[in-house]
Amino acid sequence: MKEITDILKAYSKAEQENKRSALATVVKVEGSSYRRPGARMLVTEDGLLTGAISGGCLEGDALKKALSAIHQQQKKLVTYDTTDEDDAKFGVQLGCNGIVHILFEPINSKETNNPIDILKALVAERESAVLITLFATEHQQQLGSIMLYRKAKISSIVPDQISKEISEKAQQILLGQTSHFGALEINGLSYEAFFEYTSPPISLIIAGAGNDVQPLVQMAYLLGWEVTVVDGRPTHATTQRFPNANRVLIAKPNDLMNKVEIDGQTAFALMTHNYNYDTELLNLLLHTNAPYIGTLGPKKKLVRMLDELNLNTEENQHRVHGPIGLDIGAETAEEIAISIIAEIKAFFAGAGATSLKNKKNSIHTHEIN
Repeated sequence: MKEITDILKAYSKAEQENKRSALATVVKVEGSSYRRPGARMLVTEDGLLTGAISGGCLEGDALKKALSAIHQQQKKLVTYDTTDEDDAKFGVQLGCNGIVHILFEPINSKETNNPIDILKALVAERESAVLITLFATEHQQQLGSIMLYRKAKISSIVPDQISKEISEKAQQILLGQTSHFGALEINGLSYEAFFEYTSPPISLIIAGAGNDVQPLVQMAYLLGWEVTVVDGRPTHATTQRFPNANRVLIAKPNDLMNKVEIDGQTAFALMTHNYNYDTELLNLLLHTNAPYIGTLGPKKKLVRMLDELNLNTEENQHRVHGPIGLDIGAETAEEIAISIIAEIKAFFAGAGATSLKNKKNSIHTHEIN
């Protein structure tokens, strides 16, 4: 989601400066590639790039293709076959041993539900959604970004009958929470449909406003997470100390629970260094559906808190991540922040947080069907 918000900011700036732009989207990958379907990059007519569609090897040639799409005002699908040993002839030297299909869409702000409008609608609400992109490898007529589907609202540029068919499939994707490819025929032409499942960014709520929280906030901000910092001390919980936090609250545990919303992408990190505050907040959180709860400090501290709350069950010890973070030998506040960020990311990604060299299957665990 961070890439999308960066693209929207860049587009807004380009529009203010009357610069035309195009959106490049990885719509399909066969074999190995640095980026997976759904990766995006905005290209302005003066050559500025925001986002990424590869590790840097494709961007040079993609810039030329995007500028062509802008000048011709025509959607284009470009295929990079990196399995060709003679890929040097394309000037890309990928070496990823895969086939990457990239869709280039010029942006016309006067068109309703253009690709940027669809992305704006996506980030406007904190709710899971499905982005639908139609592309064709057998002919040149590309439909591109056609729909954003979520439970309560649909943004679409296709006729009602086709929209109904796509919506029914998107509903299944939303329930399954996994992106998917499908086939579709429109006006006698065959298209591949990329149903891209998207979830809201992680909402990280940090109880504590000490100096050790500052690098954690900074790293979460760089990832595009929504960060809330809360502390009972007005001298510590200030926007001056945490300029990159979305919200800084002065609140006791009971007050905090009335000021935050908990959903399937919410993580709590208890880092106040105040035993009573942490214990009171832990008691409240264990009676919610908060998917991730982490406590700073040794395991014996967590056990003591659970004992005092009469909540020391095997289930709660498994549910609460205490000590919070991955075992990376962290010592400094910055290293501990990396450890915490990594564990939270792994938790929500359903990843094992092991060394990649020990993986037997693909790096990208959640393969698209």
